[in-house]
Amino acid sequence: MSSSQQAEPISEGNLPRPYEDVRQWLDLVESMGELKRVNGADWNLEIGTMAELIYRERSGTIPALLFDRIKGYPEGFRILFGQQTSYRRLALMAGLPMDSVGLKLVSRFKEKLNKLQPIPPRVVKTGPVFENMMAGDAIDILKFPVPKVHELDGGRFIGTACIAVTRDPEVGWLNLGTYRAMVHDANSVGLFMSSAGKHGRMHMEKYFQQGKPCPVVLCVGQDPLLLLAAGNPIELGYSEYDYCGGIRGRPYDLVEGQVTGLPFPAHAEIAIEGFLHPGDVKPDGPFGEWLGYYGTKMEDTPLLRIERVYYRNDPILCVARPGRPPTDYSLSKGMIRAAQIWDRIEKSGLPNVKGVWSLESGIGSLFNVISIKQAYPGHSRQALFLASQVLGGAYNGRFVVVVDDDIDPTSEFDVLWAMATRCDPEQAVEIIRRSASGSLDVCIPPENKGHSSRCLIDACMPYERRHQFPPITESSEELKNEIRAKWRETIYE
Repeated sequence: MSSSQQAEPISEGNLPRPYEDVRQWLDLVESMGELKRVNGADWNLEIGTMAELIYRERSGTIPALLFDRIKGYPEGFRILFGQQTSYRRLALMAGLPMDSVGLKLVSRFKEKLNKLQPIPPRVVKTGPVFENMMAGDAIDILKFPVPKVHELDGGRFIGTACIAVTRDPEVGWLNLGTYRAMVHDANSVGLFMSSAGKHGRMHMEKYFQQGKPCPVVLCVGQDPLLLLAAGNPIELGYSEYDYCGGIRGRPYDLVEGQVTGLPFPAHAEIAIEGFLHPGDVKPDGPFGEWLGYYGTKMEDTPLLRIERVYYRNDPILCVARPGRPPTDYSLSKGMIRAAQIWDRIEKSGLPNVKGVWSLESGIGSLFNVISIKQAYPGHSRQALFLASQVLGGAYNGRFVVVVDDDIDPTSEFDVLWAMATRCDPEQAVEIIRRSASGSLDVCIPPENKGHSSRCLIDACMPYERRHQFPPITESSEELKNEIRAKWRETIYE
């Protein structure tokens, strides 16, 4: 095992053992049987394509993928894919019981968010990330096995499962964001902070308005929980360090960069420190994005001019392969967004919410489903409109569907059956126009980027007819249990 502390097996139903960094997390993942080690692969397309095939063609749980002895690089300089591609690994990150699967995972994470008390980080003098340093002419970002992931990518991308640390120059709050970063040369990378609402971009623009460079630390190997938070929306002015500290129940240890003073995880694998300068841009991309399509080549992506690189002995470069789902992000985005929607619509006063789910085929944000037990006329429409505009549903959404409580919102089959049989489109469909969208939305032409519509589908039985609706052709639970007990081997083996 790679860390100095031996991991213990995790028992089903128990809270997972705490961990401090990606190495201890990997030890726990391996003890769960969810780590696949691969030696001798090529950074140039081979690793990315192997990840794609495992994600899409492997049956059962998709493992985390740890590549070593990568072509052209020394043993120990490793690449990690697939941090977020299983329920149990998401439960491990969030400190939830290891039997948290499907809607149970979302429900438990929602309850944790509802009771969350932020825990600020603490700054320490040193940490493992300072074991090695590059500065000045010694900087070479391709010392690490940065992969070319997709065939049509414009280059090698070091930032795909990263956290970019920035600070608001006016009020001082720290933000962590996940932004793609393409390697241009030994000491510069592009940093594509896609749309105007991104908190990191807001920080950058404030610095530029003052005529100052924007300091950034780009970490490309860290506690996977930080990636989970950085890659999903939380409230403006609320640091992901505090948020994740509250989730895990203890503060993060941070060290400060030598040239920017920005704090970053003391146990990070690799940290890249530098500045974005006003007007210093370069063409960037294309890149295979999380929506499953190649993003367009951007002509004016800001350049991060690197002044320091810190890294651990035998560093682990954490990356992702966005694309057509399932991917590194599709399951985790769904968990986060569904939990946020569920939490917010209940806090708004909506009663009888039985579950919220974001379909993985909708890449964790484009197709959200709410299950309710109808209590009054208009209840289902209220659920739809609220879910489309609260945190988790307001940005980059597409479809929102509400179903009755007899429908499993995690089952695409059940949801589509309810849509097909319980709603007349003329009466059941609403459109909200000019909602918040992003620059990567492939449906929206370039001149209209920033806005998109929402389709709200009421797939509940009509409230006034719900007691007269024909009975469902399904055996009773009592009869099904009787037949299961009598014919178990025939049915299940």
